[in-house]
Amino acid sequence: MEKVTDKQLQEFLKTQPNWVSENNVIIRKVKFKDFKTAFSAMTAMAFEAEALGHHPEWTNVYSSLDIRLSTHDEGNTVTTKDTDLAKRIEHIISVFE
Repeated sequence: MEKVTDKQLQEFLKTQPNWVSENNVIIRKVKFKDFKTAFSAMTAMAFEAEALGHHPEWTNVYSSLDIRLSTHDEGNTVTTKDTDLAKRIEHIISVFE
């Protein structure tokens, strides 16, 4: 795992326009059709996160999910672990939307 440079972060944000960067965190907000769908997507995301050994900070209220990714072991900054997980999360969202 390596820290993402500013250039790499900008490239990531260009290819993943639903994500934003704020204070060394990448953020994605999504609204699903209902709670069951949101929870199902979160479950799929949890398996991907566990496979990578990296876990999101997230908040779920009914059908809304707010996801925040940064690597605490690297001083709360964005690393390749975060961008890799974000890409997997994006794929999962596309399946459940």
